[in-house]
Amino acid sequence: MRTVLIVDDSQTLRQMLLELLQGNGLQVMEATNGIEAKAMIQSNAPDLVITDLIMPEMNGYELCRWIKNDPAAQKIPVLICSTKSEEFDRYWGMKQGADAYITKPFHPPELLKTVKQLLQSHR
Repeated sequence: MRTVLIVDDSQTLRQMLLELLQGNGLQVMEATNGIEAKAMIQSNAPDLVITDLIMPEMNGYELCRWIKNDPAAQKIPVLICSTKSEEFDRYWGMKQGADAYITKPFHPPELLKTVKQLLQSHR
């Protein structure tokens, strides 16, 4: 079973994503910030990371940069899911190594489609 790590400081958003992903046969892990996520990735690497950008302690840009520069984690696809919707935010997220960028509020079918594509292309 494929595992997705959701990194977001919003309990509501994590719960919504958890239900959506588990309802589609995926296993889900949760972290509230980049520091927590980093520890989880090092101990039990997921198949995909969905991260918010604005979080305490370590933001999504820093987490993405760490994942893509860490030899053990760099193959894990990263999907940024953020309220930051400016073209610059998307550009900067992709520059940090993100594999996809979706803005909140998102359409669940669009998010699921992106998750499935990322999991397919990173086997």
